[in-house]
Amino acid sequence: MHVMFQKLLQGIELTGDLKSDVSAFLTGNDCPATALHSMEVGEEARSTALRFGGDPQAAEAAGWLHDISAVFPADTRVEVARILQVEVLPEEEQFPMIIHQKLSRVMAEDIFGIRNTEILDAVGCHTTLRAGSSHLDRILFVADKIAWDQTGTPPYLDRLNAELERSLEHGAYAYLSYLWERRNTLRVIHPWLREAHGELEQALRLPVKPRCSAFVVLDLDGTLLNSRKEVSPRNAKAVLDCGHGQRYT
Repeated sequence: MHVMFQKLLQGIELTGDLKSDVSAFLTGNDCPATALHSMEVGEEARSTALRFGGDPQAAEAAGWLHDISAVFPADTRVEVARILQVEVLPEEEQFPMIIHQKLSRVMAEDIFGIRNTEILDAVGCHTTLRAGSSHLDRILFVADKIAWDQTGTPPYLDRLNAELERSLEHGAYAYLSYLWERRNTLRVIHPWLREAHGELEQALRLPVKPRCSAFVVLDLDGTLLNSRKEVSPRNAKAVLDCGHGQRYT
């Protein structure tokens, strides 16, 4: 375990019960509000997984772990990331709070012994999502936005919940779109968020209707066939040209 993390565990005994250990870790490092939020996100993630056919245990664990890097103040996170050899993007350097998702991933593995890469990956993109996101990524992303860590009701909640009635992907896209519509007011646009938004926008468009694989030609006016009941080369070409590349409408 990295020496930086060993210092955070002074006076804290890990029991192997992940929920209790995460709560004790955050509370013991002066982050009781984050501990409460993390438990709520774990519960919401489990519920979301059950609703959309995910792994409820993995989702719950990811929810508990997603904000464990809150023990590092925002203004130290870039330095911590570099010490841990975590890639720091220019947007993360400009807005250090956002790199906490990457730090939480490293801490989940090193401190709490998480080896499930799906859990680690979900923790590592829970704030921004990412292109090529997994089912668990989207579950945690949505759960974190529903069980948010601010007072009052999230301004996007009604829209997100309405889209969840359609699918998990629609729910995730609802929040991404909420941010995208306000991108000019945000301090940064994280490239993962931009890519996730574009990918889901493309995926959720109405599907393109398939090309014709076969079509039926009826000679209603008696002009297709000649006197020998044959299709002339000219007419055959005209028929094929009509069908080539067309889409159903």
